[in-house]
Amino acid sequence: MVVHRDLKPENLLLDSKCNVKIADFGLSNIMRDGHFLKTSCGSPNYAAPEVISGKLYAGPEVDVWSCGVILYALLCGTLPFDDENIPNLFKKIKGGIYTLPSHLSPGARDLIPRMLVVDPMKRMTIPEIRQHPWFQARLPRYLAVPPPDTMQQAKKIDEELLQEVVNMGFDRNQLIESLRNRIQNEGTVAYYLLLDNRFRVSSGYLGAEFQETMDAGFNRIHSSEVSSPVAGHRFPGFMDYQVGMRPQIPVERKWALGLQSRAHPREIMTEVLKALQELNVCWKKIGHYNMKCRWVAGIPGHHEGMVNNSLHSNHYFGNDSNIIENDAVSKSNVVKFEVQLYKTREDKYLLDLQRVQGPQFLFLDLCAAFLAQLRVL
Repeated sequence: MVVHRDLKPENLLLDSKCNVKIADFGLSNIMRDGHFLKTSCGSPNYAAPEVISGKLYAGPEVDVWSCGVILYALLCGTLPFDDENIPNLFKKIKGGIYTLPSHLSPGARDLIPRMLVVDPMKRMTIPEIRQHPWFQARLPRYLAVPPPDTMQQAKKIDEELLQEVVNMGFDRNQLIESLRNRIQNEGTVAYYLLLDNRFRVSSGYLGAEFQETMDAGFNRIHSSEVSSPVAGHRFPGFMDYQVGMRPQIPVERKWALGLQSRAHPREIMTEVLKALQELNVCWKKIGHYNMKCRWVAGIPGHHEGMVNNSLHSNHYFGNDSNIIENDAVSKSNVVKFEVQLYKTREDKYLLDLQRVQGPQFLFLDLCAAFLAQLRVL
């Protein structure tokens, strides 16, 4: 759940066995499911188009772009995007303007363009890169297996490692409590460093027992998703939704309502905006697939008087004045929430609805009405 945001050759180190180590997390940030980053940072030559444009981004996709630039530099000896004039450099990055040398292998010629896609929704993901034939060739053992899942680690405390950390001077009971509640402190960091080192030394990365635990955990999560009472209902026309409650960051133990679809993002947003319009929801465009919304319960037609009463290309109704509280409306009847569409690992698109302000149950009522408008209930 960490995005680096400054990946470049200078921040990649090699240990005595030439294993790659990522360094300098000074610009990194924690990713929170349902929340998006917007800070423009990093080195210009390696920064993704959405970062230099000041747009919202989730995290992994900007690191994938930087990895694509690094891979190009390693194989070609030059940077794909380079110019002494910064505005010209940004123009090349935003347009995805670069050339592939003819000496590159077919595998590299296929992989790099998939990583350097300007549209982050269409850009290759880390799991897809790991499965690519070029990446798989002569793959070192320590990279062949995904890193361990800390959630599974937290469920089973290793007594031997626990004692090692206690011997360093930490209180045993406090350490156990911190591990169980996933509290980050010096004791838990020491424990996980020792645990990570054990997996690296023993069998490449993961032992068979731990891999089995991970698989079992995945099966449980998958089963809980498909057991949703409304999962798998088809949206008339083109959408195939999976609807249900999904977990966000384990530490916060939050849940969010989400819709998944394989349809084109613009088709999804068109249907979503039609549903919001039917429910008299005001919204303001924040990004291409991100909106801030406001709904007043019990006031039909409260969005009357907006600039436009029909869908248009900007996906935008009204202006700031439409989402400002006024004295005539009780705050207990107002729900503010965000709508964001982003790509998931399974090559699907997930529409996330997140409450910002207002009564929780009123928000759930709105979500139910929203799903009914989409005819998935």
